[in-house]
Amino acid sequence: MLDESTEDDRSLAARIARALAAQIVSGALKPGERLRQDQIAQAFKASHVPVREAFRRLEAQGLVVTEPRRGVRVARLDPSDVMEVAEIRASLEALALRHAVPKLAASDLDRARQALENCIGKTEVADWEAANRAFHESITTPCGLPRLNAAIADLHRTSARHLFATWQTLDWQPRSDDEHRAILKAIEAKQVDTAVELLSKHVLEAGHALAAALEKQ
Repeated sequence: MLDESTEDDRSLAARIARALAAQIVSGALKPGERLRQDQIAQAFKASHVPVREAFRRLEAQGLVVTEPRRGVRVARLDPSDVMEVAEIRASLEALALRHAVPKLAASDLDRARQALENCIGKTEVADWEAANRAFHESITTPCGLPRLNAAIADLHRTSARHLFATWQTLDWQPRSDDEHRAILKAIEAKQVDTAVELLSKHVLEAGHALAAALEKQ
C-alpha cells in the first residue's frame, strides 16, 4: 500500500509533467532546451522526487530525453518520430474505435458533431487542435478501455507538438474536416470496418503531411 507521502509525490509529479508538457507542445520550451531539476523543483515548491518522476513520464511520452552528462532536455523534432507516433496512433485509435462503436450513445455522437463543427473555420491552430482532439476523443474514449485511452491521450499530446511546429506550412484544415465527416458518417451508419479504415488512414496521412513539413524545415 502506498503511504500518503508517496501518493502526494505522484500527484505532484503528474501536475509538473502536465505543465511541462503544455510548454513543450506549445513551443514555449524549445527543442534541445535543458530542463533544470533545481529550478523546476523551486518553481513548484517541490522536492526533487516528483520532478524526477515528472521527467520519467515526459520521457515515456517522447517529449524529453535524458543525455549522459547533459541532463534532461526537450526532445528534438524528427520526421521519423512523427511517423512512429502516427503509426502507433493509427493502430491504437482504430482498436479503440472498433470497441467503441457498439457502445456509442446519442450523446457521444452529439459531441462528435459539435467537435466537428468547432473545427470549421478556426484560424488559430491551438483552437483547431483542441477541437480536433475532442472529435477523436468523442469516438474513441467510449471504448471503455482506460489503459488504451491513456496511451492515445499521450500520443495526442506528442502529435499536437508536431502540429504546432509545422502548421504554418500545411494546408491542413479543410482536408481533415472532410475526413472527419466521412468517419462520422460511417459510424452513424454502423459501418464499423469502413469507419476504422477511414480513421486509420486519416491519422497516417496526417502523419505523412507533418513529417514532410518538418523535413522542409
